[in-house]
Amino acid sequence: MFRRLITALFGVGLFLCAGLGSASAADLPSKKAPPVAPVPDWWSTFAVSGSIEAGITGNPDLNSGGINFGRLFDDKANTPLLNQASITAMRPYDPAAKTVDFGFKVQLLYGSDARYTHFLGECDYCIGNINQFDVEEAWGAVHLPYLFNGGFDVKAGQFVTLLGVEVINAPDNIFYSHSYIFNFGLPLKDTGVMTISHVTPFLDVYAGVVTGINTSLGWASPAYGDPGNVNNAPHFEGGLSFTLLDGKVVINADTNMGPSNPNTPIGAFACNCDPNTTWRFLNDANITWKATDKLTFVGEANYVHDDALGGVDAFGFAGYTTYQFNDWLRIGGRAEIFRDNNNFFVAAFPGNLDFVDFEHGYPSNAFAAPAATTYAELTGGVTITPVLPKSIPYLKGVLIRPEVRYDTSLNGTTPYAGGTKSSGVTFASDIILKF
Repeated sequence: MFRRLITALFGVGLFLCAGLGSASAADLPSKKAPPVAPVPDWWSTFAVSGSIEAGITGNPDLNSGGINFGRLFDDKANTPLLNQASITAMRPYDPAAKTVDFGFKVQLLYGSDARYTHFLGECDYCIGNINQFDVEEAWGAVHLPYLFNGGFDVKAGQFVTLLGVEVINAPDNIFYSHSYIFNFGLPLKDTGVMTISHVTPFLDVYAGVVTGINTSLGWASPAYGDPGNVNNAPHFEGGLSFTLLDGKVVINADTNMGPSNPNTPIGAFACNCDPNTTWRFLNDANITWKATDKLTFVGEANYVHDDALGGVDAFGFAGYTTYQFNDWLRIGGRAEIFRDNNNFFVAAFPGNLDFVDFEHGYPSNAFAAPAATTYAELTGGVTITPVLPKSIPYLKGVLIRPEVRYDTSLNGTTPYAGGTKSSGVTFASDIILKF
């Protein structure tokens, strides 16, 4: 009897152990290592994109002569413009990578804006029509995880300037028209080497050596046989960028300095100087505050000094406000004051090659205001982003940006309407297709 009891209990124990063992095997995680995710291919982040921008600026003043004074990309009054048709091929590098990472960008542009964005000496006289071709950017970069908390980057080639709030690439701006600061207080592009040091999670330091404002390496212009670099002196461009409050506040302070007057007889006469040793300083500071998910404020201060003519100056302030109502509607405003203290910087360029001629130091039809002027402008507009049917291939987005703008002279000069008026109003809109 006892033997039978022991045998029965032993059998029950084996049954329970088997049951528990099978339950444990089902419930406990497997000791087998999970499959290793494949390492992303270097080309996996490579992308090709593009955009097309066209717009028109209505100027009701019949004395304008077809020119909106003090404007560049939107300088033609009452004339439809193909501003930009651009294509970008890019493999972005990761500035936060813990290993070495490489990237590059090539952005090509065709349209009326190219009259003002040329790298001097780089096909700036290839086309004399209003629509021209330009290389907006062409650079390679490497991120190195050394020296600083976040490592540092080195970029070499041709790239847009650090300075300013507004940019060349149309979809990245709030308005169709540009500020006086963008048009006359900043360089647009550089050729050279730029370093970005990620010193702390909230501080980046920029320092670079470039050939000069909007200049290439010195390719000879076929029209005049001069170098693309307007003089023989290099420039420094650099600055600081602070990112605070989890990215809600970003502060930038940047400078570009070096001899910028063209080394031609006209250039030397205009500045009454030796262009190779007479320096220009362009300085810009701006702060962006994302107050809420929908409301953003931007403030900008700009100061320009050139040693030409014994010293000439310009300075300006601009403020921007945007409010994102919903996915398809944003409203924005801009207020700006810009003082051209010696009537040296602000001008109009009626001919298709006048701006390039002016930068090179050649004869041009460019003209300035009657006297030193304190410019002010108020711009208001909306950005409409229609919801697109998914059936449209390749088209990623559409932006429509109508605006109204008021320009005036605060000191009584008459720069507008062919030099006859102290103020003017324009109505404009552009449309941008993104691919």
